[in-house]
Amino acid sequence: MAGKTKRTEAPPSAPLILDSGAIIALSRGDQRARAFVDRALELGAELFVPSVAVAETVRGDGPRDASVNRVLAAVDSVLAAAEPVARTAGRLLGRTRSSETIDALVVAGVIEIGGGRILTSDPDDIRLLARGAVGISTHRV
Repeated sequence: MAGKTKRTEAPPSAPLILDSGAIIALSRGDQRARAFVDRALELGAELFVPSVAVAETVRGDGPRDASVNRVLAAVDSVLAAAEPVARTAGRLLGRTRSSETIDALVVAGVIEIGGGRILTSDPDDIRLLARGAVGISTHRV
């Protein structure tokens, strides 16, 4: 049909991106989130965290952040929100008329690396922003 965008899912070995909700769930020992990450790693997926998710979850270097810092230490790379990513996020916000800037930066970062699977506690906003993007899928924590 004309005007329809075909949605393509990210393959199981595609990079796994942890948003703030996923980081918090893992830091609290959530078994479902842990199983999802373990399976992704078994399949050879790289593990990424957007820099904005670091800002949302870290509050210092003290004992309160120890569990969050353990999660962050396990990731392969942090996705920076450089100007091209920020511009993509702005376009996503304009296209969807959303005000979820952090979520838009997460999705834009995943677009920048060519797709991946986003583990999130907020799949509805992420799906809205990622609509039409190739190779991005969302999974609820």
